Amino acid sequence: MLKQHLQFKLSQKLSPQQIQLMKLIQLPTQAFEQRLKQELEENPALETGKDEADSIEDEFDDLYDNDTEKIEAEDINIDEYLSDDEVPDYRTQANNYSADDDEKSIPYAAGTSFHQYLMTQLNTVYLDDQDWSIAEFLIGSVDESGYIRRPITDIMDDLAFTQNIFAEEKDILKVLKLVQDLDPPGVAARSLEECLIIQLSRKEENKEIELATLILEKSFDQFTKKHYKKLIQKHNITEEELKGAISEIEKLNPKPGGSYAGNTRMIEHIVPDFSIKIADGELELTLNGRNAPELHVSRQYNNMLEGYKNSKTKSKSQKDTVFFIKQKLDAAKWFIDAIKQRQQTLFITMSAIMNYQEEYFLTGDERKLRPMILKDIADTISMDVSTVSRVANSKYVDTPYGTKLIKEYFSESMKNEQGEDVSTKEIKKILETVIGEEEKRKPLTDDKLAAILKEKGYPIARRTVAKYREQLNIPVARLRKQI
Repeated sequence: MLKQHLQFKLSQKLSPQQIQLMKLIQLPTQAFEQRLKQELEENPALETGKDEADSIEDEFDDLYDNDTEKIEAEDINIDEYLSDDEVPDYRTQANNYSADDDEKSIPYAAGTSFHQYLMTQLNTVYLDDQDWSIAEFLIGSVDESGYIRRPITDIMDDLAFTQNIFAEEKDILKVLKLVQDLDPPGVAARSLEECLIIQLSRKEENKEIELATLILEKSFDQFTKKHYKKLIQKHNITEEELKGAISEIEKLNPKPGGSYAGNTRMIEHIVPDFSIKIADGELELTLNGRNAPELHVSRQYNNMLEGYKNSKTKSKSQKDTVFFIKQKLDAAKWFIDAIKQRQQTLFITMSAIMNYQEEYFLTGDERKLRPMILKDIADTISMDVSTVSRVANSKYVDTPYGTKLIKEYFSESMKNEQGEDVSTKEIKKILETVIGEEEKRKPLTDDKLAAILKEKGYPIARRTVAKYREQLNIPVARLRKQI
């Protein structure tokens, strides 16, 4: 038998307008400008600049007072642009953004690519047709670091299948030697070892260069693992001679392709979303002026609505036109309100972060960073954790100590021996300092580093030290050893 029953359930559902607002809050300055440009292109009722009229609210209210065929709000398509009463009407505009609206751009030279640079040099070398084609193919196989990482046998097969060139391995190696004579030194090497040896061969010979070449050719594995005692015994040399050879090797470039100034690659220009300055010992926070554009609803579209209101006869085409106009005007009003709410949310969130980390922003000492998680800021400003995350995740702040990603100021906490909560960033900074001051002839192991940190009042395990060291991109003790 089929039974029926009632069940009450509370659920929260975001409106399309709220979703669009969250997306706006998440955008950094440059992406926000693109979103603003898109909205201006798609909505002719939205215009930039100041407008003499403060509002057209009253004109909306009495637009259809005498019209029996009034268009209801429920009839308007608001899938993309939803205008409801949940969004507060911000009637005040705080002076919380910079007045400097000048758009700063950096010109970049087009230049020539790395491969074009190599081909230009190849034009000065006399080669027959087949060798020229092989050389051109080899240059095309050079990666952005300056290496050829494919086996010669694979290149030989590709030449046969794609270029119809049937060359033996010795012929390809002969042409490869010519390509390796091009600049920058070390280009077209097949390994780091070969790259360094090629660069040494270009230098004026002396005892240090000869010994450095011998070490790379005969003891490359021991050199990379820094087994200095074995190198001294194997080559029957003194510690000073080994130090001189290593000094020559350290002057070489392991990535010759990266040294070419014309090497084209993607350049990211960071635009800070906030700026923090110190004035008379107090912190001042400003929002980038590009986040606060001057927008208003089009007076021309409003006049079109006035014309319909004063018209005695109203055809179907006129009603369709007004229907479209009202959609665009509602959308423009919502977008302006959304931008104001975005400005306020960004400023309130960053202000809370600045006040929470006040001691750091006044001194620039990373050891003064307090443990801070998203919930700490969310509780302070009475907003959701997801909102704080959207503000912090992709935005930058310009400080007296450099431009930083906001999320870098968030960190977990650990307790020291006094039972106080300290930031993991503080521990990492102390760890970095300890390693920087260590005796390089006998670098500290992770166990010794853990013991030193414990002496300083930070009782953390060896595996935690190893994790922090890796996050700081610091190699293990053996690879930090110097002579």
